Amino acid sequence: MGLLDGFIGNVSEVEVEEVEKELQKIVTDNEHVEKAYKLIRDLLVFTNLRMILIDKQGMTGKKVEYHSIPYKSITHFSVETAGTFDLDAELKIWITGWEEPILKQFKKDKSIFDVQKALATYVAK
Repeated sequence: MGLLDGFIGNVSEVEVEEVEKELQKIVTDNEHVEKAYKLIRDLLVFTNLRMILIDKQGMTGKKVEYHSIPYKSITHFSVETAGTFDLDAELKIWITGWEEPILKQFKKDKSIFDVQKALATYVAK
């Protein structure tokens, strides 16, 4: 996986140290990043306490939304794989108190299963 993967929507795992530097102002003293995945400019981060969805917005990506979701708030999630004509795979995450799930789309590759496995690991804690 490389630079081209990000442009076509594939997910790639990111070095934890790189993400921890970026999240210094976001994570708490007793919190640390355990896994992180990059989808184009956005990040899906798993810490020992919560999941953080990072949405870089605008042309420059300077405007950033940090969406923090405690694992205990995740009621369930699903993975829909890509098909012959539908080339996008989807990850849906339902949060307590929300009617609609959070939806993340992935291109046709196996990385959605890596993200699903990480999510299953942390939600089960």
